Amino acid sequence: MKVKFWGVRGSIPSPGPKTVRYGGNTTCIEVRTDNNELIILDGGTGIFPLSQTLLKELPVTAHIFNTHSHWDHIQGLPFFIPIFIPGNQITLHGSFDPISGEGPERIMAVQMQYSYFPVREAEMKSRIEYLVSMPNEPVDVGSATITPVLLNHPVVNLGYRIDCNGKSVFFTGDHEPHTNIYDPEDEGFAEYQSLIEEQRRSIVEAIRGVDVLIADSAYTVEEYPAKKGWGHGTFDSCIELAQAAGAKILYCTHHEPTRSDDDLEKVFAEALARHPEAAGNMDIRLAREGEEVVI
Repeated sequence: MKVKFWGVRGSIPSPGPKTVRYGGNTTCIEVRTDNNELIILDGGTGIFPLSQTLLKELPVTAHIFNTHSHWDHIQGLPFFIPIFIPGNQITLHGSFDPISGEGPERIMAVQMQYSYFPVREAEMKSRIEYLVSMPNEPVDVGSATITPVLLNHPVVNLGYRIDCNGKSVFFTGDHEPHTNIYDPEDEGFAEYQSLIEEQRRSIVEAIRGVDVLIADSAYTVEEYPAKKGWGHGTFDSCIELAQAAGAKILYCTHHEPTRSDDDLEKVFAEALARHPEAAGNMDIRLAREGEEVVI
């Protein structure tokens, strides 16, 4: 498989001279199977430059797997050029929203309301299909199998494991490690802690042995207390998750939009220094827009 990063920033696009090395587009990852089947993880603003490269290989068949419906993971979808071209087949996979009672079709319908976007969904010329992804129910896309995994975020967030010809990739989308809502002296602490530990074990097992883990590492350990409950991980929590799961390569992504490239490298180096054993046994990298890895 080939994995290419088209967007690695979180929350809001952050273009400019201070983010030019790692990129300012929001989340989008291109995965190509050995048979060149196209799988796209999330549709942040990075999906627009990706879409421009696809025009040379029409007609396009693309499976887009959406982790969740927050803006930075969907805001590029109305600009995904192949949706406007006849003959293309686009399938948008995503979770069922228990609040609205709708599936991934709502992602496009809301964004392309005429009050907010000049082109209506009805004007899309490609064939587009919406499929609900359910946790732990694998989906086959050609030679690849994609398994959704429920993770921890303020809205339903599905991580995706992609297995193809003995190689594997896992993308968390946005994920915050589970924490106990009770104080240790509270009556419900032990029971809730047991539940948390079971959830963590299930996530670790879902990731177990992947060649590439791409994980949400938005914050530093110093920043996290003020951001607790916002649904994001730290560099340290991602390193610990990758180590527990035995991942071979870890890419830290969802870079904080106010963090310059220089600052990003600084806090990343500090995190590596806190985990010398992991850094010695595993390849740990900062996700960089435009970087491609072959596994």
